[in-house]
Amino acid sequence: MLKVILVASGKGGTGKTSLTAGVGAALAQLGRRVLLIDGDCGLRNLDIVLGMSDRVVYSFADVAGGAVPLGDAMARHPDYETLYLLTAPVALPALSERGMEQLAVQAEEAGFDYLVIDGPAGLPAELSFLAHIATQAVVVTATDRACIRGAERCARKLEEEYCIQRIRMVLNRVRPQLICRGKSGNIDDAMDEAGLPLLGLVPEDEDLIACGNSGRSIHAVKRSGAARAFQNIARRLDGERVPLMKM
Repeated sequence: MLKVILVASGKGGTGKTSLTAGVGAALAQLGRRVLLIDGDCGLRNLDIVLGMSDRVVYSFADVAGGAVPLGDAMARHPDYETLYLLTAPVALPALSERGMEQLAVQAEEAGFDYLVIDGPAGLPAELSFLAHIATQAVVVTATDRACIRGAERCARKLEEEYCIQRIRMVLNRVRPQLICRGKSGNIDDAMDEAGLPLLGLVPEDEDLIACGNSGRSIHAVKRSGAARAFQNIARRLDGERVPLMKM
């Protein structure tokens, strides 16, 4: 059965797109068939992070609007045979819940195991159409209090207005030295304030910046740091019991 995962955040700059790309590639490495959707209309950049800017032609709106079938619109990743991308339109189109449902149906008929949506930051109107087809959500946040508050508000909206019951949190860009010195919020406090179960911890990793700019997968560069964290998150999403990394 197709799992539709909405990756959301209460505010921008939490590393949501890097996490979507990294976890998507890790799921593909597990042999899963994965469709990534860039849901950030007008501010799309998932294609850049994936190194696929020259491969995308159609957007998810073309498929949801019935103009192009999914099989013609999606682009395959150059390195991962089971990883595909649908980019976002350059401007917010007229979307419908029915159109998004049909997109999900086509993804399931095409044999995808996962449809992972890189949602827009915050709580814009188009989030409702993306959340409508989601079976679960991952809220990405940093450890600072402003981000945690945004994550809590985002999660409540996803739960109360969009009826997504399975919502988990990823703490991204974790810096253990700052936590030990008391200059950054700790993991337990973040979980308590957000009121969300923890799906994973991702350490601050400078290689993510270089990989994002070059379009190279972090998994092609290293096996530690963020790459290992993304792999562990993918395994947990796939149902495996994986202990949390020690920071």
